[in-house]
Amino acid sequence: MANFWERLKQGMTRTRMGLGGRLRTLFTGREWHDDLWDDLEEVLYEADLGSGTIEYLLDQLRKRVQKERPKTADQVLQQLFEVMVSELGEPSPTLALDPGGPWVWLMVGVNGTGKTTTAGKFAYLLQQQHKTVILGAADTFRAAAVEQLVEWGRRAGVEVVHQASGADPAAVAYDTLRAARARGADLAIIDTAGRLQNKVNLMLELQKIRRVVEREYPGAPHEVWLVIDATTGQNGLSQARIFMDSVKVTGIVLTKLDGTAKGGIALSIYHELGIPIRYVGVGETAQDLLPFNPHDYVRAILGEENETVP
Repeated sequence: MANFWERLKQGMTRTRMGLGGRLRTLFTGREWHDDLWDDLEEVLYEADLGSGTIEYLLDQLRKRVQKERPKTADQVLQQLFEVMVSELGEPSPTLALDPGGPWVWLMVGVNGTGKTTTAGKFAYLLQQQHKTVILGAADTFRAAAVEQLVEWGRRAGVEVVHQASGADPAAVAYDTLRAARARGADLAIIDTAGRLQNKVNLMLELQKIRRVVEREYPGAPHEVWLVIDATTGQNGLSQARIFMDSVKVTGIVLTKLDGTAKGGIALSIYHELGIPIRYVGVGETAQDLLPFNPHDYVRAILGEENETVP
């Protein structure tokens, strides 16, 4: 089975061939001169990083170049690598569940981001670590979401709490917590709706779910995972802000990195939202949900292990 680095590298092939390939073409094997700044800026804009993130990266890189006076463009590429890594924060910490459990996680995000799939993948991975997990299908307005979560529960061998279509999502959350306590579960993962066409009602619904969780289990939810689809680019950031205004997001899961040539969006997400990216999705299987590591992520964009960037 491929290790984490190999899965990440394979999953981000399209980004490496796009953004990474253009950067290597621009920088590799030539002397550095200031005329290259405009070319670099153009490459970054085409990668959909967003103006604020690009301005920050270029400002930091210019400071490094002015201080260290590199002679070759390869050296500047190495400096860009270091600036990108530092911009992305710390590697994702290992998931730790309180032995006194159950821990409670909420999954939030727009429909279509892979939110329900990510809930199922988390359940599967933690079940493989011999944790007892219960899933709660609180996206009661979308029958397909309940069916999808039930299927993931079957694959993972975990219980799924659900009610009839149109039921009160907060009631499903309540039942999930009660079931988790009764079974002595380590973790309850509650999937929620993401209907932005009815934004006000959705946010009120999420706030109600959170109140129910907090009332039933003081200190919960312990994690609120915001799931963002990497293929939506800057639109994903706009959608994310809507959820951040209503729920206290603790970490981001960036999905579908294997389906886009603009995987550099992670740089914009961290710069614009200030919330750590904790996991990335690079494929369909549960093993393709990987802890986020800034160094490996940037290396997967800029090149292979034996190329210019380490």
